[in-house]
Amino acid sequence: MKIWPGYAYPLGAVFDGSGTNFSLFSQTAERVELCLFDEEGKETRLDLPEVTGYCWHGYLHAVEPGQRYGFRIHGPWEPANGHSCNPSKLLLDPYAKAIDGQVKWDEAVFPYNFDSGPENMSEGDSAPFMPKCVVHQPHFDWSGDRRLQIPWHETIIYETHVKGLTAMHPNIPPELRGTYAGLAHPIAIEYLKQLGITAIELMPVQYFIHDKRLVDQGLRNYWGYNTIGFFALHNEYASDNRPAAAVAEFKKMVKTMHQAGIEVILDVVYNHTAEGNHLGPMLCFKGIDNAYYYRLTEDKRYHMDYTGTGNTLNMRNPHVLQLLMDSLRYWVLEMHVDGFRFDLASTLARVLHDVDRLSAFFDLIQQDPVISQIKLIAEPWDVGEGGYQVGNFPPVWTEWNGKYRDCVREFWRGENQTLAEFSARFTGSSDLYENTSRLPYASINFITAHDGFTLNDLVSYNEKHNEANGEENQDGESNNRSWNCGVEGPTHNPDVRELRNRQKRNFLATLLLSQGVPMLLWGDEAGRTQQGNNNAYCQDNEISWYDWTNIDKELLDYCQMLIQYRKDHHVFHRRGWFQGRPIHGSEINDIAWFTMEGEQMTVEDWEQGYAKSLGVILNGSTIPNPNPRGEPVIDDNFYIIFNAHHESLDFTIPGPEWGELWLKEIDTAVTELEKEESFKPGNKIKVQSRSLVVLRGMLPEPE
Repeated sequence: MKIWPGYAYPLGAVFDGSGTNFSLFSQTAERVELCLFDEEGKETRLDLPEVTGYCWHGYLHAVEPGQRYGFRIHGPWEPANGHSCNPSKLLLDPYAKAIDGQVKWDEAVFPYNFDSGPENMSEGDSAPFMPKCVVHQPHFDWSGDRRLQIPWHETIIYETHVKGLTAMHPNIPPELRGTYAGLAHPIAIEYLKQLGITAIELMPVQYFIHDKRLVDQGLRNYWGYNTIGFFALHNEYASDNRPAAAVAEFKKMVKTMHQAGIEVILDVVYNHTAEGNHLGPMLCFKGIDNAYYYRLTEDKRYHMDYTGTGNTLNMRNPHVLQLLMDSLRYWVLEMHVDGFRFDLASTLARVLHDVDRLSAFFDLIQQDPVISQIKLIAEPWDVGEGGYQVGNFPPVWTEWNGKYRDCVREFWRGENQTLAEFSARFTGSSDLYENTSRLPYASINFITAHDGFTLNDLVSYNEKHNEANGEENQDGESNNRSWNCGVEGPTHNPDVRELRNRQKRNFLATLLLSQGVPMLLWGDEAGRTQQGNNNAYCQDNEISWYDWTNIDKELLDYCQMLIQYRKDHHVFHRRGWFQGRPIHGSEINDIAWFTMEGEQMTVEDWEQGYAKSLGVILNGSTIPNPNPRGEPVIDDNFYIIFNAHHESLDFTIPGPEWGELWLKEIDTAVTELEKEESFKPGNKIKVQSRSLVVLRGMLPEPE
């Protein structure tokens, strides 16, 4: 088989209609073999004939989509200098658009001999145990598809898992459950539309592997934060897992979501790879150019680990940055996704050891004409020193607001904290974001996420119960800021059950009425439980899947109502900050906070750490930002009362300058209001213990 010189760019395997060009970057390699595999697994090796700027390349006429391939790298084996080239190991293409199969765990997959240690190179051939890259067929009929471009302040995110959402749905065909096609099934689409969310945030769908440690225990890497293919789709989630069919199935899912008015955001893991530390397997980057792709310690035998997984990609090197940017553009331009949530995003900004918010990665994002225009969400922390960076990301970014989660949890379980902190979180966390010219929607508000308790478990357990993970309950976060309402775990006690239901309604109401972007964890709207497991990363089973036969319909209806209520009233999703002063010539402030006596809060009131109740009026006539047509946005006034105290309290309605008549519309102490109640200035309203009430300002009654 004759191989032509071909081209250095684009990297990866690119079919041009007549043949395929292959290109691989390696600064360390002395020789690169392209390995082609037929249907029976027979291997043909060809040296890539040209190298341009450390890109090894060649072109093969008549090689078409569907061809399986990999690479072998010849070069130095010098662990002391960070080099670990080993031609006996078949390596994945970092730019592979499709990968077939999964790793079969054998000693040959590791670059060293188990008996003699990591300094000694293994000569066992890993090809029989490795997945294979596949030349990609990109064609798909996207006709009619378009970016929805839902404004951030109108966005409501639903974090979900491709498999977990539909794996147990009784009305979706069995062969489609837990797949991209299952997610796009009319039943699933209708559920999401009725719920009212505007975007799904999918946990990792880029190609990942199941760790040897988990496989040996009969477990799996269910969450998928173990990426090794940044362009390839994880085909275990496809009903037809042939590479080309899986890609088409994913694209159809995205197109179907867009037709339903739902954006697709991907949770992506660019901070580390599945190769682990120096004792981990050799699957791709470690064998291609270990010292270039990874951050190494001063002793270059070892990997720097800011992620808790054994390694950290080296974003200081241009070809690593190029890999990341090329991957992001691919998912936007080729797969039509609408945004990304970056796992452990602080790691991407590390220069030497410090987190630098103006690092090269952020500069590239800022100037990129494609990526800068989509939804960008940072998980603003990693496990390294100085990695907690909530509030410190650049202007085009939004952030998972961990301070919102912690504060709201503490408030509703009755812990002592200043009301000032709670008020800041409820109004969009201006203390974190306003100074960087960002708006309230920079705050992605959440009570729960995949990592931690579900909402049901947050109010049902004081302690984590992770025994099923096989780590003697030592894994997972111990400080959950949870409260079991008096009994650990499931109970038939009616008082405890009623209190738990009320607490769930409190959390949902607070989340959906706060300024910023709400994010809901899948199943929280219907009482999904993980039986107290707060780290179900390895539980690819009923512990993590949505149990559609045990839906809390009452809670689901309540959540749907709250989402629609938020959508109906602009005052709950303003684009701009509250100013705490009159706006547009209004005689009253755009926002005001009140004590239970109906008086505006004083400095002393804000500083009382034991206080657990307050009220806030949101003025709908002072919204400063116009609608997309430049027209003024006018809404009703709302008085929201929070009572996290363990006893019922009487709140006095503020003076007539704030409103002459108020109608109760939401009360988390009950699922439905039995009668219409209205209140005038000076009236008292009893707010049940641990509950939230929403009053809407009405026009005065005719005399």
